[in-house]
Amino acid sequence: MRPIFFLSFIFLFFSVQAQQSVTIRVTGLPAYHTANSTVFVAGNFNNWNPGQQRYALQNGAITLIVPRGVLEYKLTRGGWDKVEAGKNGTQIENRRVQVDSDTVINIAIEHWADHFPSMSKTSSANSNVRVMDTAFYMPQLGRHRRVWVYLPNSYGSSNKKYPVLYMHDGQNVFDAATSFSGEWGVDEALDTLGPELGETIVVAIDNGGDKRLNEYSPYDMEKYGKGEGDAYVDFIVKTLKPYIEKNFRAKKCRKHRFIAGSSMGGLISFYAMLKYPKTFGAAGVFSPAFWIVPQLKEGLEEKARKVKGKIYFFAGKQESESMVPDMLAVFEQMNQLSKAKMTSVIRTEGKHAEATWRAEFPLFYKWLME
Repeated sequence: MRPIFFLSFIFLFFSVQAQQSVTIRVTGLPAYHTANSTVFVAGNFNNWNPGQQRYALQNGAITLIVPRGVLEYKLTRGGWDKVEAGKNGTQIENRRVQVDSDTVINIAIEHWADHFPSMSKTSSANSNVRVMDTAFYMPQLGRHRRVWVYLPNSYGSSNKKYPVLYMHDGQNVFDAATSFSGEWGVDEALDTLGPELGETIVVAIDNGGDKRLNEYSPYDMEKYGKGEGDAYVDFIVKTLKPYIEKNFRAKKCRKHRFIAGSSMGGLISFYAMLKYPKTFGAAGVFSPAFWIVPQLKEGLEEKARKVKGKIYFFAGKQESESMVPDMLAVFEQMNQLSKAKMTSVIRTEGKHAEATWRAEFPLFYKWLME
């Protein structure tokens, strides 16, 4: 009977989701806006890429084809330093609309953030966070990337070794000044939880901007091009991990290496567990973008049987219509095949946003350290 069970979940996971059109029209711009300045829309439909050419407005409007569910977005002029802003340049929340049918939205932009340079964000990272390297070389991808490290409170006064948690989208992990939609507050969470549950080093890798989708996808994507996820995971395992374990007091066994991320970062964290089951002992898979890679089903059965350790699956009901069923389909299939200890958490009010993942992180960490 097991093959029938698997087929039912594969059908659920890869079923076609209803698509709707959403037309966004900009009906008002700041008086200082110049006519030759291109406006873009970024949101949960393109993994928040602020300057993707295919999402540039033409004649003040753009029509998106998106799944039914919650659409979150903001307008930019090509970068998060040039995002729309409120009165006096204050940061505004993500725009949000429930899409159940074809929709037209009219928007008046009050200000652009870069018109108020004095409103630049203040760093919220604590003293345990450092930028390890502003341009760490990634030989597997031929690129450089900023890498952050969080060291536990006791690191400087002890000789003990620590587990290591690798995280993606490093801009959003520790510091509000570098994030585009809020930060996870991982440093504050671990300062509080570490003494009770056990302390951990955190290594956070910045995303690659317009390369983010490609680097975090293990498969080629019809809409977004070549997947570079294999090379990205190889970078973590073959280049970054050896560097961390040589230069920091990191434990070097599988059960003390973790990996976590959200959205595309959730997808690549899950894939890292599949590809390197002898390297990573646990993964935090937050709001994973399984929808973008239907190829994931190929070979999943064989790979899943090799996975041990722990996997924390999380999704919110206020995300896209397909988020929860897609995640549960993978969770159930893994639960039948894998020897890993797993849990799936679904929050009724959970959104596809840093604020949601920030709230969930302490619960993930408690489960991780049990």
